[in-house]
Amino acid sequence: HSQKGSPVKLSALGPLFFLLMGVLASDPALAAPAAPEKVVYQPLPKPGKKVPLGTGHYFTFGFEKQPKLGRAIMKVEIFTSEGKPDTSFVIKGDADMPSMRGAHSTGNKAFVLSKKGAYLLPTNLVMPGDWEFRFTFEKAGTTVFCGAYLFDI
Repeated sequence: HSQKGSPVKLSALGPLFFLLMGVLASDPALAAPAAPEKVVYQPLPKPGKKVPLGTGHYFTFGFEKQPKLGRAIMKVEIFTSEGKPDTSFVIKGDADMPSMRGAHSTGNKAFVLSKKGAYLLPTNLVMPGDWEFRFTFEKAGTTVFCGAYLFDI
């Protein structure tokens, strides 16, 4: 029984392995991507209160009706500091149960602008308990505010 060629000894690969790892570690383009920044959601007051939104704006929010199991519609209105409606923002929202994060998440979805200038997002609340609604406000492609409202059904 004859073999063609000779097997490569693993010990011969050791220096090559360390040389390659050194090249990878020293080149930022080849380094592992940085961990994404953790988003901090500011606790929001109860619905109906004016919440500052950057400089020169504020918003109000609340469910159109008292939330219960099934479909609930979150409504947000944005105003300039002078009280004029402003519809130039993009708002995204997600409802989830903090005690079971991810199990009942509605997913981060964009609010839809109504004809009356209100931002609306239908949400499906699937079980009783503690819930959290997270808001992300963007202006010109930049996130300007993230807030979270805790509620119970």
